[in-house]
Amino acid sequence: MHQEFSVPLYITSGYKFNDAEEVRALFAGEKEGNIYSRYSNPNVTELTNKIASMEGTEAAWATSSGMSAIFATFLTFLSAGEHILSCRSVFGATHQLFTKFLPKWNISHTYAEITKPETWEDLIQENTKLIYVETPSNPGIDLIDIEYLSTLAKKHNVLLVVDNCFATPYVQQPARFGADLVIHSATKFLDGQGRVLGGLIAGPKNLIDEIEAFARQTGPAMSPFNAWIISKSLETLAIRMDKHAENALKLANYLEQHDEVLKVKYPFLDSHPQLAIAKKQMKNGGGLVTFEIKGGLVRGRSFMNNLKMISLVANLGDVKTIATHSASSTHSKLTEEERLEVGITPGLIRISVGLEHIEDIIGDIENAFLASVPKG
Repeated sequence: MHQEFSVPLYITSGYKFNDAEEVRALFAGEKEGNIYSRYSNPNVTELTNKIASMEGTEAAWATSSGMSAIFATFLTFLSAGEHILSCRSVFGATHQLFTKFLPKWNISHTYAEITKPETWEDLIQENTKLIYVETPSNPGIDLIDIEYLSTLAKKHNVLLVVDNCFATPYVQQPARFGADLVIHSATKFLDGQGRVLGGLIAGPKNLIDEIEAFARQTGPAMSPFNAWIISKSLETLAIRMDKHAENALKLANYLEQHDEVLKVKYPFLDSHPQLAIAKKQMKNGGGLVTFEIKGGLVRGRSFMNNLKMISLVANLGDVKTIATHSASSTHSKLTEEERLEVGITPGLIRISVGLEHIEDIIGDIENAFLASVPKG
């Protein structure tokens, strides 16, 4: 019999058992196997095994989206009366979790400045259970030393959770530097072509077992089809991330020399204030560049409207270049004061740099600069 070259799709909700004893043993946890696709599925298992291997962890778990991975992690390890210490610059939906929903369960949070690591320890409280950080951050592209945070977490007996979405496991492996859990929105670079949603959590087996126990009962399961897509995408992750980073660095250098730009942030840019940290824990700078255009909100929107090849899409990490005006989209639910606290100025543009020819990317941006110059 010939073996299939590509892993087949297992589109099924349930699985047939050989006999009643097998059913008993599976439900008792005495035997490994598939019971129901909300619990496990061969396509999902293949994906989680790959991610655990890439992140250098014992195990991993898959969920329906990046936000469900974050939410499942928080609800697994946090109880009423406990506290999260987080970097201030987080994804807008994560901020909403902290400020609108977790307080319903009497779970509080404190924000720390990612660029001021020396202040973090004083913000750890007696009831702090978890430290959460995005590095690089969204959308400020700031970094923090994961190894330093790991030392703090172990000293105070709290979990360190790192969102590794922007870097991917090819570029950065937070567990190598002491992170307890690593979270991904697989919707982004891991899929890489804007096709499916997915979330992933990687870590030691004892912690992933706890997340599994929560997720099996609450249901944020990844579909077999989405797992199959993402798993196939991982086969090209290395070559894609190398090209994303090559293009992003060239774009960052171009923007840094541009008269219409006030500032540029990219991890491997010589001017980045945390360049040493980037070189320590990242293989390359990844595919995200942010810059502030002269002219603020009005000019920023005009610039976006004049892009032709580059898309305006509520996503990132695609093979095609995407532009985002953070103040009016991903972080629009924050107040103006909250946005400024994390460096989201009215003219801040985030570019998810794709795999097109860099000359075409720069050409489209240059044309948008010219077309958005205020008249008169």
